[in-house]
Amino acid sequence: MDKQLDLTRLKGVGPKLREQLQRLNIHSLADLMFHLPFRYEDRSRIQMIGSLQHQQPAVIQGEVRSADVLFGKRRSLLVKIADHSGVLSIRFYHFNAAQKSQFRRGALVRCYGEARRGASGLELYHPEYQLLETSLDDLPEPQLTPVYPTTEGISQQRIRLLMEQALEWLAANNIPLDDLLPLDWLQQWGLPSLKQALLFLHRPPREVELAEMASGHHPAQRRLILEELLAHQLSMQRLRSKLQQQGAPAIQDTWTLHNALLEQLPFTPTRAQQRVTVDIVTDLSQPLPMLRLIQGDVGSGKTLVAALAACHVLEADFQVALMAPTEILAEQHFQNLSGWFEPLGIHCGWLAGKTKGKARVAALESIASGQARLIVGTHALFQDEVQFHRLGLVIVDEQHRFGVHQRLALKEKGNLGGLSPHQLIMTATPIPRTLAMSAYADLDTSIIDELPPGRTPITTVAVSDQRREEVIQRVDNACREQAQAYWVCTLIEESEALQCQAAENTAAELAEQLSHLRIGLVHGRMKTSEKAAIMAAFKAHELDLLVATTVIEVGVDVPNASLMVIENPERLGLAQLHQLRGRVGRGSLASHCVLLYKAPLSLTSKQRLQVMRESQDGFYIAEQDLMLRGPGEVLGTRQTGLQMLRVADLQRDAELLPQVREMATQLWQQHPERVEPLILRWLGDAERYAAV
Repeated sequence: MDKQLDLTRLKGVGPKLREQLQRLNIHSLADLMFHLPFRYEDRSRIQMIGSLQHQQPAVIQGEVRSADVLFGKRRSLLVKIADHSGVLSIRFYHFNAAQKSQFRRGALVRCYGEARRGASGLELYHPEYQLLETSLDDLPEPQLTPVYPTTEGISQQRIRLLMEQALEWLAANNIPLDDLLPLDWLQQWGLPSLKQALLFLHRPPREVELAEMASGHHPAQRRLILEELLAHQLSMQRLRSKLQQQGAPAIQDTWTLHNALLEQLPFTPTRAQQRVTVDIVTDLSQPLPMLRLIQGDVGSGKTLVAALAACHVLEADFQVALMAPTEILAEQHFQNLSGWFEPLGIHCGWLAGKTKGKARVAALESIASGQARLIVGTHALFQDEVQFHRLGLVIVDEQHRFGVHQRLALKEKGNLGGLSPHQLIMTATPIPRTLAMSAYADLDTSIIDELPPGRTPITTVAVSDQRREEVIQRVDNACREQAQAYWVCTLIEESEALQCQAAENTAAELAEQLSHLRIGLVHGRMKTSEKAAIMAAFKAHELDLLVATTVIEVGVDVPNASLMVIENPERLGLAQLHQLRGRVGRGSLASHCVLLYKAPLSLTSKQRLQVMRESQDGFYIAEQDLMLRGPGEVLGTRQTGLQMLRVADLQRDAELLPQVREMATQLWQQHPERVEPLILRWLGDAERYAAV
């Protein structure tokens, strides 16, 4: 179907409505057809008032018995209607005199809404309604009623009318819909054609059960779910293919630097670290860009694996760049890597957004000349003015905080006569397998599934803030026994300023109550040098208690810290709570995490805290986080367009992903001409995320 079939063919679509539709990514009749319902309502049957149940949506019909304006806490219009089975109240808080006069005694009214318990028993609040001449007027809907995603200025009724016009126009003009899935696939899996699937989903017959549609298991839904997941898979595979067409330097070396680094360490890498390092070295030896994702739970030793990967590239006389999302994490990496590599004669460079003046000029010169061999920094590394001398490897920590396009921007810095640098992506946020298969289809994956020996399990308890004094006493006891503690103040109303103020107030309060302890404070509005100095003092045990915002979520390693208090944990997602908790349990001391929550908790918050109490398995926690929050939030809003899925649901449809990967490979090999139209149909402009 022609992507450019104009919306103005539809009655009532002028410049203003067309602009509003564009906010829903509807630019043509084809886009409108693929703007699919996210749920359905059954308005095809009139239900008896006497059979209504709490929280049950239904169509009911009856005669008006009374219509009165009531004055209580809020003025309301209460209309009572009745059929032969009972009486029901309809309540309006927003109404006018003309509306009240419509509900004259004896008038016949039909309405749709959700029954809820109110002052007069079950009530409908602000239902959709119509007044009828006779009981046969406008019989109920002949099919299930679709509910579409909308935007400001476009009501459900408006979009349904547009959709009906589009369906009728397409049927009348016999416009073909391109079936981009091979016919033998549809026959093999018992799936309808694209046209059949779309018509069914926009107009499901009344015989279809709502529960079946909600489950996503109807063949018409499966047809489009498979196609949408396939489009995303192909998009990521095409990205990988484009990257690999450029080639990369094949890194061959003698393992000299690798072994020299290990000899100066006071510990031996775990078997998991060794296995993942072999994966990386094998990739580096190929003349194709390495695209590898390293997943490892908090404290699993990803930094050492990255350092060992860097050894091989540095020994081959290339530069290595490591990019981290925050200055505090980048500084931690710089300190660790400088300590390991400077004694081996490798000069380490540093570049962050706050590097200014002469220091910045010097840093840029050392990167461009090749004097800086291993460069650590924040997103400042991919700014236009940064020129690398001979970049062979890009390491990105906490990939989900950057998104695909930003790490590719750094990759562009390394073109060497048509060759691209290798890429190593690290994350301490375990990504559920379902997400990894789709969001990271352009990457090979290795998992560090073993913690270094000596790590102690962390006991986690949830405590109401009504017991705050007990928690403060617990901190005091721990610090008196020569341990150290964190007190974390979480985000307040998405405001960094308020978050920092809360941390300052908490630090002042604790300093007053625990005046004999040495207390430090770290938050996002402090200068980098101040934060570094306080963190260094805490690590050197010159401070007993560190009050901090969530800036300490990643990268801080203080083995003597064995107690963490997280205030208002209900404000955070599971992945972030798990990251924060991972700051303790890094030494030999028995470690504890106290989740100091504010009652009452929502059901979701209770579920989150329960997961934290029962598990320290990052992958289990990530799966639960996906169930509670959805893929868009788990990956971060900057990630490629998975949060924009229209009919597919990664959690619900996880079992389809292996099939989708096989489908992508087959389509690419057997029907390459269908790849581009399929990606365009489902991703459109959103595919720019993957194209950069």
